[in-house]
Amino acid sequence: MKRKANFKRKTKETEIEVEVNLDGKGNFEIYTPIGFLNHMLELFSKFSCFDLKIKAKGDIEVDTHHLVEDTGICLGSVINKALGDKKGIKRFGFSSIPMDEVLVNISLDISGRPYLVFNVPFIKGREGSFEIEDAKEFLKGFVSHLGVTLHINLIYGENLHHILEGIFKGLGLALKDAVKIEGDDIPSTKGKID
Repeated sequence: MKRKANFKRKTKETEIEVEVNLDGKGNFEIYTPIGFLNHMLELFSKFSCFDLKIKAKGDIEVDTHHLVEDTGICLGSVINKALGDKKGIKRFGFSSIPMDEVLVNISLDISGRPYLVFNVPFIKGREGSFEIEDAKEFLKGFVSHLGVTLHINLIYGENLHHILEGIFKGLGLALKDAVKIEGDDIPSTKGKID
């Protein structure tokens, strides 16, 4: 069973192409005009072991918001497509990431029910930096299009860069765990996940 997919989205604000192989080695080719977003997606790819290709452009002269949110939408959509009927997956994934002074805990359920709990306070970064609210917007789009319940809890820490790295590494590790094939049936008493 090949768990690969591609997804394209084009609006008046953004144009994005994504390819994923859920059974990859963490190889990535990521090109967006937002350097820090590229860095976070590279971390996600590396720690999930998903091979990931992303080409994205958008109206960043207006703001980075549209491109960040739409990239989350596309990543969630392509992973959902690659999972197919979700037969045999472990479904749940967890991680606890120490990143210097930061500790971030991630819990997720590929349930078909999108829900985001984001217990991370707003921490102001340098002017023009990728902010906590950017990560939250990315994750809202991601969660709603993958159909995942995702809880992110910052236990402690204050360095914005370390917090964001912890979130994206932790998300990758938790998803790596959740998409593992453990059996041959759909992990739900309902007989389907949607």
